[in-house]
Amino acid sequence: MSNDDRTKIINSRTPESAAMLANIKRAMTITARLNRLTFNDADEVRALFSELIGKKVDEGFLLIPPFYTAGGNEIRVGHNVFVNQNCTFYDLGGLDIADDVMIGPNVSIITAGHPLEPSRRRSTTIGKPIVIEKNVWIAAGATIIGGVTVGENSVVAAGSVVTKEVPPNTLVGGNPAQIIRSIGDE
Repeated sequence: MSNDDRTKIINSRTPESAAMLANIKRAMTITARLNRLTFNDADEVRALFSELIGKKVDEGFLLIPPFYTAGGNEIRVGHNVFVNQNCTFYDLGGLDIADDVMIGPNVSIITAGHPLEPSRRRSTTIGKPIVIEKNVWIAAGATIIGGVTVGENSVVAAGSVVTKEVPPNTLVGGNPAQIIRSIGDE
């Protein structure tokens, strides 16, 4: 999924960049309220997260604040999703999280980046989608970069940096993340 039709290119000083900045301000207002809550405020966390993404999350959704995002409106979550504390989701490129996903603390899921060319770095933002399929576990401190899919039932080891596709039923780890082995119900 490295360059599919959902890739977004936003140049500065355009109506699209103004809309992106307005959405960032909206998200920061909502997450500031969310981040004042505690684990015991699960219903209010779900309500604020639903407001953030523009769609009601189910009763099985659990997020432990703090949480950070640069938009929120491009996040889609399935049923029974768990997001541990201090996670950052930059969702400009689109972030799809399927059912039964577990996301550990300090995980960064970053769909946005900038061109490598120094002359374009500050003037262009590029968003590439991330898809996290059903029953994935992303362990503590992992980073996932835009343009990849993490396959069903896979595990991303703690501290890993995912820069390419993760096949289903696979344990990956390292920087950049590499396949360690297949996994299943042994």
